[in-house]
Amino acid sequence: MDDPTSLLFGLDEFRVVSVTGPVTDDADVRVVVETTDPVAGCPSCGVVSRRLKDRPTRRIKDLPVSGQRVELWWRARRWMCTEDLCERRSFTERCTQILPRSRLTTRLRQQLAESVARSNRAVSDVGTEYGVGWHTTHKALISAAARWLPEPTPTMLLGIDETRARSVRWLREETGWRRSDPWMTSFVDADPAGPGSLLGLVPGRSGACVQTWLDEQTQAFRDTIEVVVIDPSAPYASGIRRALPNAKIAVDHWHLVRLANEMVTDVRQRVAREQLGRRGRKADPAWAHRRLLLSAGDRLTQRQMDRLFDVLETDDPNNEIGAAWGCKERLRMLLAERDPDQVRRRLWDFYQACATADMDETTRLATTIETWWPHILVFLQLGVTNARTEGFNRIIKQVKRVGCGYRNMDNYQRRILTHIAVTRPRQTAA
Repeated sequence: MDDPTSLLFGLDEFRVVSVTGPVTDDADVRVVVETTDPVAGCPSCGVVSRRLKDRPTRRIKDLPVSGQRVELWWRARRWMCTEDLCERRSFTERCTQILPRSRLTTRLRQQLAESVARSNRAVSDVGTEYGVGWHTTHKALISAAARWLPEPTPTMLLGIDETRARSVRWLREETGWRRSDPWMTSFVDADPAGPGSLLGLVPGRSGACVQTWLDEQTQAFRDTIEVVVIDPSAPYASGIRRALPNAKIAVDHWHLVRLANEMVTDVRQRVAREQLGRRGRKADPAWAHRRLLLSAGDRLTQRQMDRLFDVLETDDPNNEIGAAWGCKERLRMLLAERDPDQVRRRLWDFYQACATADMDETTRLATTIETWWPHILVFLQLGVTNARTEGFNRIIKQVKRVGCGYRNMDNYQRRILTHIAVTRPRQTAA
């Protein structure tokens, strides 16, 4: 065939010798190719040989071409080594498009890995589409992951959060039943100045797993980190202090607001049980407007505020729900403040409101804020959040949902990292 056919086929280092078809039910056309280099170097001694021994034909799996299924045959030339002192008498030519002892082209391996990683399809599904087995497709993904996943890049702002790796299970062992509740901790470049990236994943959600991952990084990586953003997690904080004694720890404000909303819900449920002797129902104003109690007070319209006050007047005779709602709103105003003088005033108002309410729920919330106040103050001073980490958590959960869960933790981590590698701009697959 002429060179335009080889150019259209698009397999570097090869020229198309012939095209025939249709030939079988599995392929539309049969394509025979051979390399374009007229000589080859011996892999043992390096002497260039021009003596051709034979040209056996090998069946190679390749991508469809122009919408047609291809049956690809390679005339793999065998050469005679002309160096008398070389122990290798003959050798087969080598090329980058078809690896030694491989039955797949490099571009097919790349396509297999990208098809699995980009859309989180099942390995068997992708393998069936391209006519290869599960193990071949999985090996292509593992090989691509080694190229796609570079070493973590240093960052000044590190975000740490956890996601559930699998649902809770009870396993029966010789000593009895054991609860299996696997989690996974993610490490994210949370610096808003850059595009962000998922730096690593480790099983567990303890301080030990955080310290272990940080210890595995270079000293330059650890020295670059200035601030670490986490949820209010004592194990995470202890692991960070041991591994990064000079780094500041900031607590994400969203989780603090969530704790305040949970406090309001606990008070509402307790008041309903004490007054009605049962859980709240649709006919109860406090239950029917429970989402209104959790909404941000400064975002409510006047009509919504009037409705909220009517609910509190009807279903809150002792002003317990209203006091809890007031503590929640004062905490929100505190977390929205940046002026140091106003922060001190807001903090005093919050503590005073919790003390005036004098309920176990509000006291517990105030104790939590007091415990984490040094790290909350870092958030108020720097304005750093864990939003980017939560964004990667959403992607991790999507990977798990599409895959309907993963039994193998190593494969689960690989699927997450490779999916992000081919879909995120900063980690484009090579």
